[in-house]
Amino acid sequence: MTDWLGPEEWRAVALSLQVSFWAVLISLPPGIFTAYALARWSFPGKQLLNGLVHLPLILPPVVTGYLLLLTLGTRGPVGSILSDWGIVFAFRWTGAALAAGVMAFPLMVRAIRLSIEAIDPKLEQASSTLGASPPWVFLTVTLPMALPGIIAGAILAFAKAMGEFGATITFVSNIPGQTR
Repeated sequence: MTDWLGPEEWRAVALSLQVSFWAVLISLPPGIFTAYALARWSFPGKQLLNGLVHLPLILPPVVTGYLLLLTLGTRGPVGSILSDWGIVFAFRWTGAALAAGVMAFPLMVRAIRLSIEAIDPKLEQASSTLGASPPWVFLTVTLPMALPGIIAGAILAFAKAMGEFGATITFVSNIPGQTR
């Protein structure tokens, strides 16, 4: 039954699953934080942050990949510093995970933000008035109630990461055995 795919195709499927898994895992904590900040806080630049979060949905994927390459490539402003420490993303599968995570980030943040906005703030306030610290309120009230949105955001991000090609091919290329 499994002979319809050869070993090379199975390696490609495994690499895609690995890249998508890490893309979701890496983008989930900042996604939750960003969604919470956009849903609950008022601060200068909130609309700018919202626009920046959604930028990968607006820009062509190849442009996003090119911007990642300019920034995180070994000659880029951030990539040159990271490469001095031995951390390289460009032309590696980790770069594919990063590119897929960047492209999937808006979908994740949107789903989580909507879930957090649906939670009645009075529940969080009641927990605070009973003596819970803000981190404890977040961990015991907000996070469990937002869990369906977090799961939905993770699934959307995984699906987007599995189908991501433009930014990934631009940032990591197509190197046999590494990114292919």
